[in-house]
Amino acid sequence: MQSAIDGGDMQAVMRLVVAGTSTRVRQAAARTIEDPEILRQLIRDIRGGNDKSVYKILTAKRDAQLEQARKLEELQVEINAAAEALERHSQRAYDALYSRRLDQFERRWEALAAQADPALRDKVQQWIDRSREIGAEPLRQAAAQAARELAVANAAAEKQRLREEQQAQTSVAVAEPVQLVEQQKPVLTEEQQAEQKIVREIGGLIRKAREALSAGSTSHASGLRRTIEEKLAGAPPASANLASQLEQLDQQLTELKDWKSFSVAPKRAELIAEMELLVEATLDPLALAERIKSLQDEWRILSKGASEGPEEDWQRFQAASKKAYEPCSEYFAAQALVRKENLQRRDALLTGLLAFEAGQNWEQPDWQSVIKALRETKQEWRNCSPVERQAGKQQQEKFDALAASLQGRLDAEYTRNQQTKESLIERASQALASNDGRKAIDAIKDLQQKWKIVGPLPREIDQRLWTEFRQHCDAVFQKREQESAAFTAGLEENQKQAIALCEQIETIAALEGPELLASAATLATLRSSFEALGEFPRANTRELRNRFDKGLERCEKSFARQRVRDAERSWSDLFEAANHVRAYKLAVARGVDAEQIDTLKAAAESYIASVQKWPKSGLDTIKKALANEHSADLAANEEALKLLCIRAEMLTDMPTPPEDQPLRREYQLKRLVQNMGQGVKTDAVQLDAMEIEWIGVGPVDEAVYQPLLQRFRRCRERDNAKA
Repeated sequence: MQSAIDGGDMQAVMRLVVAGTSTRVRQAAARTIEDPEILRQLIRDIRGGNDKSVYKILTAKRDAQLEQARKLEELQVEINAAAEALERHSQRAYDALYSRRLDQFERRWEALAAQADPALRDKVQQWIDRSREIGAEPLRQAAAQAARELAVANAAAEKQRLREEQQAQTSVAVAEPVQLVEQQKPVLTEEQQAEQKIVREIGGLIRKAREALSAGSTSHASGLRRTIEEKLAGAPPASANLASQLEQLDQQLTELKDWKSFSVAPKRAELIAEMELLVEATLDPLALAERIKSLQDEWRILSKGASEGPEEDWQRFQAASKKAYEPCSEYFAAQALVRKENLQRRDALLTGLLAFEAGQNWEQPDWQSVIKALRETKQEWRNCSPVERQAGKQQQEKFDALAASLQGRLDAEYTRNQQTKESLIERASQALASNDGRKAIDAIKDLQQKWKIVGPLPREIDQRLWTEFRQHCDAVFQKREQESAAFTAGLEENQKQAIALCEQIETIAALEGPELLASAATLATLRSSFEALGEFPRANTRELRNRFDKGLERCEKSFARQRVRDAERSWSDLFEAANHVRAYKLAVARGVDAEQIDTLKAAAESYIASVQKWPKSGLDTIKKALANEHSADLAANEEALKLLCIRAEMLTDMPTPPEDQPLRREYQLKRLVQNMGQGVKTDAVQLDAMEIEWIGVGPVDEAVYQPLLQRFRRCRERDNAKA
């Protein structure tokens, strides 16, 4: 097998996968297959067969390749989407969200750049540089604009300060007569106090609205303005100063809303266009859903504080969002179905494990099956994910409890087995202290046999105990160095005898014909002699036994081949004898001269006498054929031989020549009528019986006989090939 792999002979490796001599060879060959086409072909070839382990290896490799290809395809789609987003962004005009979105696109690209093509990485870097340049230019313009606006704002603030000082002076002038009136009216009515409180509250709300406008929050300022309007409904007529402040507040609010609406409108159009592009996008559903959510978040951020946009824009954006999300809905529905199926699979696993626990005879349990059931069920349970959280939690609790119950039983068995092996270790240490080396070794061998039948243990514990046990065993054997020398000499002698026996049996395997068959009786003696030799040098034991076993196997194969050859030879001799009889009977039927008839008969008898081995009933049949009279109707004899060919072809699934197809259909119809009411039965006549029947058919011409004989013999060859 290794030579086929090293030489790249995949046809030979494929044959090993399908028809290797052992499961281990077939599995090892299956693990070397990497070509996807060969994997698919082999899976088709062995599907439904008995070698489930090889089928699992091949399907696991195929599934791993498909999963890897799917992941690579998804990665490439994500790389292309990230690159296309940066390319489109580099072609957009600058807006308020330009830099923030560039940062998002860059982070997305950086997570994928290492897996991208170098040429694509160079292009993307150019798009990023161009986008940064686009983002930097408005910042430079904004800085210059901010400087200009700051100068204008400072001038306006100075004018405002002067106006407020003038208004304050006017208020003082007005307040003096009011103060006199107040002095004359020491107590105001409750209604007047309430009106003054409302006026103070309105003033406070105007200050808060101006602060909100300074921060750019039109939504907060609009809310405060509506509150002011509600307060004004219960207040006295507004003073000139209050009316002026309200007029200034309304003007600032309107200007800011108009500016925001003007700057937001193009961005809304861009978001709508992007969302509509996603309708035809081929992104992964998760990436698509994330992108849709990102655009919706941008729409909400963009709409915060701005005046309401046209309703048709919102409706168009919403319609595109729903359309683009349809693949995501299908994907998430499929995921929900997967979670549901996983729950059902887990239910089946739980039911199966419960049935396993109930069906186990815990008085004499099969611990290996318990270990296997726990290991495989836990693995399959992990593979059945994801699941719905709440239902999966209840399932998990039941499964954990059942697994813990089985594990508890297994742990108890582990404890018993550990105690047993520790007891064997103690007895091995006592054998080491014995002065009788022979008894000590016998005791150690007995302990080793007992060690083998102790039940399972966790690997680490078993390895630790085995190491300690083996140390005691080795120490006992080391005490008998002198006896060991003699023992080794005996092993060497056994090895020499074993090699001689191997050579003898290999010589027999190379024989053929009668000499081979005559040697069959010696095999049992050779086997007994080999087994009686006992032990061999440890390093060569496996090799010697394997060599002897392979020699026996070769002998058996040689005997089988010889028997097949002898059987085929006997049938060939029978057909050749039949041909001599046919020639003799044909001469009789044609009435040729007596001398020629006698010559043909003598030739037939001479050939029959020369054959040493006949098939069963073959000799009797050929003698009867020679002695009996046959039909002189050559056409009837030809049809009888054709019918035998057709029966043999039907039995061995061989095609019938076109010229004999009517005869085949007639035979099939006749057999169907005969079996009417009893069901269709398989022709019970086997080829051996047909061949005997062939001998009894009367003579036909040589030109007719030989093609029919070839058809009939091909059926036998086909039958032998199937066997």
